[in-house]
Amino acid sequence: MKKRKVVLLGSTGSIGTSTLKVASELPERMEIVALAAHSSVTSLAAQARETGVKHVGLYDSSKESELRALLPEGVNVYLGAEGLLEIARLSEADVVLVAIVGIAGLEPALAAIDAGKDLAVASKEILVMAGELVMSKAAQKGVNILPVDSEHNAIFQCLSGHRGGESEVSRLILTASGGPFRQTPAEQLESVTVEQALNHPTWDMGRKITIDSSTLFNKGLEMIEARWLFGIEMDRIDVIVHPQSIVHSMVEYVDGSVLAQMSKPDMCFPIQYAVTWPERVSGGLEPLDFAALASLEFEAPRYDVFPAINLAKRAGSTGGTLPAVYNAANEVAVDAFCDGEIGYTDIWKLVELVMDAHVVQTASDLNTLITADSEARALANELKASL
Repeated sequence: MKKRKVVLLGSTGSIGTSTLKVASELPERMEIVALAAHSSVTSLAAQARETGVKHVGLYDSSKESELRALLPEGVNVYLGAEGLLEIARLSEADVVLVAIVGIAGLEPALAAIDAGKDLAVASKEILVMAGELVMSKAAQKGVNILPVDSEHNAIFQCLSGHRGGESEVSRLILTASGGPFRQTPAEQLESVTVEQALNHPTWDMGRKITIDSSTLFNKGLEMIEARWLFGIEMDRIDVIVHPQSIVHSMVEYVDGSVLAQMSKPDMCFPIQYAVTWPERVSGGLEPLDFAALASLEFEAPRYDVFPAINLAKRAGSTGGTLPAVYNAANEVAVDAFCDGEIGYTDIWKLVELVMDAHVVQTASDLNTLITADSEARALANELKASL
């Protein structure tokens, strides 16, 4: 029975707090050795006191003095982007769990791989932007990439033990809750408010992920992520809407059999499996009551109403720098919508405009990807005024 020592980047967000809950339930299997957050110094300091970690990272260096005043003596503080890289390389860590939303998690993830750490990925952007680069470096270093997203963790579980690998697999099927607008008439979407888009029927998530869930951009990002995680072409990755969020994803095999992973909609399930893999252990998680479920529903996505999936298929099939552009343009579009600068349906329009304008390059190195990301953001900010 191996205890895994975990660096947790993004500790004050929803994934981070769920990870700390899992760690508290499994002290013999999981030890948090470092925490990092963007700017939530009060929460970060409270977590440091509770866990007893000796290493804390803070991206917003302007709040250093405020953080130090709240921390116990003897805690090392790492600041800014460089601090995240240092904390990702800590010698005592086995696993680095990245739960930072956006591009900020990419360089720490690569630093962890270079340092020989297993990488638990909860941030879609890492594999969307740099999937080919990340998986190549992980293979070179002999480290494991462990998916924490519930959908990818489900596929990871369903693929376990199938030695034939890709040749046995017909399709990967990602489930989507459908968000709050899965049955909303298309003509009503133009008037959707930020408050309505943030009212997710199943999951309690941060602003960006919740908006992405409503537009199905989260599912598009997950399709691209799955393409790299599991080495499956985009035309063999599908989406099905499943409002109950009980079936977290499925694998269809060439013999027609389908394996599904099911559990309550609680992020502690995939986090626990990622940390204890390849073993399963008893924790504080509640199993399903099938009699109480009554029924499970499935329906096809409305591709014409929610174009994010088709845009993702285009980005993932084209490859190179286009997935990074898809991701960057969407981040700008979500912020613009939340700030009242564009309408809800303009989110898709803006992403497509930026993708159409981009000249795709080979994603051969990190600098190329960062440049594509930066240029896409600048163009999206320029074009949003025209919508």
